[in-house]
Order: sequence, then structure tokens, then C-alpha cells
Amino acid sequence: MDLREGDPGMSAKRYAIIGTGAIGGYYGARLQQSGCDVHFLLRSDYDRVREHGLVVESVDGDMALPQVNGYNNPTAMPPVDVVVIALKTTQNHRLAELMPPLNDSAVILTLQNGLGIEEEIAQLGLSAQVMGGLCFICSNKVGPGHIRHLDYGKIQLGAYSATHQQLGLTATMEDIAEDLRGANIPIGVTDDLFMARWRKLVWNVPYNGLSVVLDATTEELMADDGVRSQIRTLMAEVITIANTWVAQPHRQIPMTFATEMFEATAQMKPYRTSMKIDFDAGRPLEVEAILGNPVRAAAKLGVAVPAMEKLYEQVRALGT
Repeated sequence: MDLREGDPGMSAKRYAIIGTGAIGGYYGARLQQSGCDVHFLLRSDYDRVREHGLVVESVDGDMALPQVNGYNNPTAMPPVDVVVIALKTTQNHRLAELMPPLNDSAVILTLQNGLGIEEEIAQLGLSAQVMGGLCFICSNKVGPGHIRHLDYGKIQLGAYSATHQQLGLTATMEDIAEDLRGANIPIGVTDDLFMARWRKLVWNVPYNGLSVVLDATTEELMADDGVRSQIRTLMAEVITIANTWVAQPHRQIPMTFATEMFEATAQMKPYRTSMKIDFDAGRPLEVEAILGNPVRAAAKLGVAVPAMEKLYEQVRALGT
């Protein structure tokens, strides 16, 4: 059945998942299970997923999808209303060639980590709204077409502003938020995507970077007093850059936010960060999006961030 013309309770939107890994595989499977029309772009997993579908082990309930719409060529995909980008940012130079056909009023939703992500997508010159989604999730790809979801799962959605201003979601974007909620995905909405990205960097900068440099899980990082001190210093530097860039009191990130992130991580299940997983597998690291872009922003603003600069150089050296 074509869901676009079926049950009126189902979404009329057609989704494309670009990057069917730990993030795209999990959220795409949730959308399909809820009844959405979902199409997955695959690479190395193509044959396996076409034959056996997707398997998701999840703390929120396991999913086995024996049949999915899988493609190894974006031009073979039908025109879509929403493109969900779940690739690692190290693949962003390929985005133009990976885009499926777009329907009118299409939305591109990026679920990627780091700073400057939406700008890269906007520069592709596509006739689509750009939307960012910040994922707070512990999820790993453990085999072809096999995802293991360990904890969390919330997405915070926001609309992209080329001038980094506060901007509410459009009606189309609100519909997407409803589809995600209907797929049992916790959703938050922000009118300040730019500062929300900085808030996520408060966690991503120290934990992703140090997990690689120190060959450690989050639990191991938090068990060492010296490392805990490094984490707090790095968090404070990220907040200082953000608050210097957006010098508007009502948009500032309080230093207490670092304490909240620190304490939440202390309660987290032992977790290998996404950057550590890539490092262990010998894959390119998202060092520029997560560390390089914030460090360069600090330099432009004249903000001293010695701990971040050192970590950036260390991770970059290990990742080459």
C-alpha cells in the first residue's frame, strides 16, 4: 500500500534515510514501524538489508523489520518529502551526490554532530528547508543491518538560520516533529538551534575527544580525578566561546549547565563515544566538525581555549 494515499491517520510524508547506521538505522526503523513511508540509502549493508531487513535491539523494545525499502543509488529512490541525514560529517563532501529526488517543499533534517553542519547543507543550493536535529542517544551499529540501542533517544529539533538568529519551526517542520513523536521518539523543539548546538558541544568536545586520546569509555573517563578536571575545563571553554559569539543575555549558557552534563554522564551506562568507535574501527574521525570548527570560532572571536586547542591537535594527530 502507498502510505501517502492510505490510512488518513498515517503520515503523508515520504522519508529518505541517508546513512543507515547507529543513528539513521535506529530512527528510520522507528519511523517505519510506526507506519511511515521510509526509504533507506545503503552502502556496504545493501545486500544484507535487502535480503533480511533491519534488526534493532533496544531498551525501548526490540524491532525486526524483515522488509525495508533499500537502495544503493539515490537516483533510484522515489521523490521524498524529508531527507534525514545521518552520515558521519566526514562524508559531507559527498552530500550533493547522495541526495534523492525531492518533492516540492521538501525538508532536509540533519542529525549530525558538530558545528557548522546546517551551513554546509544550505550551501548545496537545494530548494529545501534546512532543519537540525540534536540526538541524545547511546546507539551502536554492531553488524550489517543490526543496531543496538543502549539508552536515551531524544531528538531536539530546530530550524536553521543563516544569521544564527532564533527561529521557530514552520508548519511542515511541526508535522515532521509529530511523525517522530508518533514513532515513539522523544522530541523537544528549540527556537535557538545555534545555541542548542553549542550546548551539545559542551558534552561532545570533552567526551568524544578524550575517549580517543585516553582510549577510554565514558565510565573510565569519569573514574579518574585528573580527567574529570580536564572535562570541566573543556566544558567551561566551550560555554565561553558560545556566550562570546552570541552576546545576548537571554541566550547565554550558564556554567551550571556543565555541571548538569557532568553529573548526567556520571550516571550513564558505560559507553564508547561515536568518535572512539570510529577510531577503534580505523575510520576517519569527525574531528573538524566537533573540535576544529569550535576552535576556529574561538580564534575568530579572540577567546583563549588552550585545553581545546591541545585536545584538537591530539585527536587530529591520532586520526591521520
